[in-house]
Amino acid sequence: MLRVEARSKLTGREVFIDDLPAEDIWWAGTVRSSLPRGRIRDIHFGSGIDWSSLIVVDHRDIPGPNEVQMIERDMPVLAADVVRHVHEPIVLLAHPSRRIVRQAVQAISVTIDPDEPMLDFRHPPTPQQIQYGSDNVFKKLKIEKGTVDEALAAAPIVVEGEYETGAQEHVYIEPQGMQAQVENDVLVVKGSMQCPYYIQHALMHALNRNEKQVRVIQTATGGGFGGKEDYPSIIALHAALLAIKGNRPVRLIYDRQEDMAATTKRHPALIRHRTGVDHHGRLLVQDIDVLLDGGAYVTLSPVVLSRSIIHAAGPYHCENVRIQGRVVLTNSVPFGAFRGFGAPQSQFANERQIDRIAHELNIDPVQIRKINLIKDGQTTATNQVINDGADRIQVLDRAIDLAEYHDRKKAHEVFNVQHPTLRRGIGVASFFHGAGFTGSGEVQLASQIHIHGRPDGILEVRSSNVEMGQGALTVFTQIVAERMAYDQDYIVIVAADTSVVPNSGPTVASRTSMIVGKLLEQACDDLSRQLNGESNTDGTALKDAIIRWHHIRPDQELIGKAQYNMPPDIHWNDLTYEGDAYSAFAWSTHIAEVEIDLRTFVIRVINFTAVQEIGKVLNETLARGQIQGGITQAIGWALLEQCHWNNGSMQNNNLSDYVIPTCPDVPPIAVEFLESPTPHGAQGAKGIGELPMNGPAPAILNAIAQATGADPRSIPLTPEQLMETLLT
Repeated sequence: MLRVEARSKLTGREVFIDDLPAEDIWWAGTVRSSLPRGRIRDIHFGSGIDWSSLIVVDHRDIPGPNEVQMIERDMPVLAADVVRHVHEPIVLLAHPSRRIVRQAVQAISVTIDPDEPMLDFRHPPTPQQIQYGSDNVFKKLKIEKGTVDEALAAAPIVVEGEYETGAQEHVYIEPQGMQAQVENDVLVVKGSMQCPYYIQHALMHALNRNEKQVRVIQTATGGGFGGKEDYPSIIALHAALLAIKGNRPVRLIYDRQEDMAATTKRHPALIRHRTGVDHHGRLLVQDIDVLLDGGAYVTLSPVVLSRSIIHAAGPYHCENVRIQGRVVLTNSVPFGAFRGFGAPQSQFANERQIDRIAHELNIDPVQIRKINLIKDGQTTATNQVINDGADRIQVLDRAIDLAEYHDRKKAHEVFNVQHPTLRRGIGVASFFHGAGFTGSGEVQLASQIHIHGRPDGILEVRSSNVEMGQGALTVFTQIVAERMAYDQDYIVIVAADTSVVPNSGPTVASRTSMIVGKLLEQACDDLSRQLNGESNTDGTALKDAIIRWHHIRPDQELIGKAQYNMPPDIHWNDLTYEGDAYSAFAWSTHIAEVEIDLRTFVIRVINFTAVQEIGKVLNETLARGQIQGGITQAIGWALLEQCHWNNGSMQNNNLSDYVIPTCPDVPPIAVEFLESPTPHGAQGAKGIGELPMNGPAPAILNAIAQATGADPRSIPLTPEQLMETLLT
């Protein structure tokens, strides 16, 4: 089917937050810290500004606790006495003129007495740098299976490796933006977001309001990738405080530089492996240590760490596994949600480690994966038994055939001998990704979804899951049309508005099509049951039945409902981190071909193949776009996107100096799907959005290693870093 919102976006009629009417709007700005850590001594309002004409807000104007409600409540809405990172917000301003607001922000100077910052997560803090607990550790987690120390001592071959991944900026096409105003004592906040109910709960907590006094409405959202999961709660609070104090509608829109400087990024990681194998390459033991940089506040770091360690051992069977994880404080901008949520970092390390083991044993990288990939009946690192009917070796074999891997590898070897300055290589990565919240997370969410049969026969889907470019509106329409045998023209998805839609959970974690889509099917069935079991195989008859129902009950609503319940075959222990981490995994193999110019050390990805088993393909065009888009984003993370830090501040916070992939950087990407439907997803679908982020970086670096004989272990691998690797 055609994409639901395609025409409005193509014609420019889609209304984003900065497209809303601006009459009577006051524009907001933020005064921020210039130091990574210190104590606020003085705030000076400079001359040349009529301060009486502005709304001015600081921490004293917060009616409730000065806390942003997330996993923990350690982050202040506005800094009161101390600052823990550069760009931490301190004072908010609003004025009818954007120009005057910008001038006023510049006219305020904040004097901060500096304290010793913690800037390098790879080293333990000094006593003076400790700011959280006794050791700056936000969260520790551990997975243990078998007898690791004994297995390491007995292993005939042990390969060790250390791997590092850098931060990554989201670069969503639309910067962060929110608008707030009070309407009949109801605070109404509109903006660009992934999680309306996260924002509502944050507003209720800090502003001392109940759910009837806070209404959150998603406007059209120009991309998120996780960057609009946690941070919009902060900017919504800032707009709301100004609107409440000034009794005016206030709009707070970041420009690109402020957005890149102040908002969350992907967590940097340092990951160490010790792997015991036999002489055939079979995994005997994996001992893995994962260290993540959390930045200045907890944000979502504990659950990022959780997903990172669960995926750290890869899609392989091994009887003895120990994975220890920590996420620690630094005085950098807080790191938060980003597509993949910790799994790309840990699987990059694992797939480079697998290739290095193959090289050590002189085994083909494809063969070592075939030996170790999980088969039905075997277990993951958390002792989850895999019995999903998917064939992971088939996924690998199909990728090898589609990429003509063996022929291309031989051709590159000949090319490399003959060409004086260019080198070509081909690399492989096998990986997986669990869909939905980890373990009992979906139970705690208790997501709900409603489908309303309107008096005119239209089916109206009510969900708090949002469209942010991934195609959710289209997939939801397809699911209902299929389940109810309904004409798609008689199905509408209402706007994500907390006064209208139930809390169906956040639009994150590859859960929308699979988890929420399954609930939508159940809500359709509930609606059908209320119509006395009217057949849902004839959409016309069903539509007539809905209209008749309303003629008999004109004052009632006909709503089919569903709420998430843990499937009976899923078991998870939150304390021991054992059991079924996810109700379904998607599986994939990526193959990358690269060309390196030894004169400039520029790396080009010249061809890419992606084969993935995702349960059931609901919309092939959208699914293909998710894979190709994720691969492109991961190419940037692997080779181009380097955050340059100075004293905890991102220095290249603009799109001239922060390099993202453009058309010349994107190779032909062959995409193929295999299907093994899961009973836990809509029509058998598994999650897909995050999966393609996990494979490209290791596949590309494995190809570079093959082409050059180098042993790169950190990303982004820029030309400068490759030159250093090859020449040292």
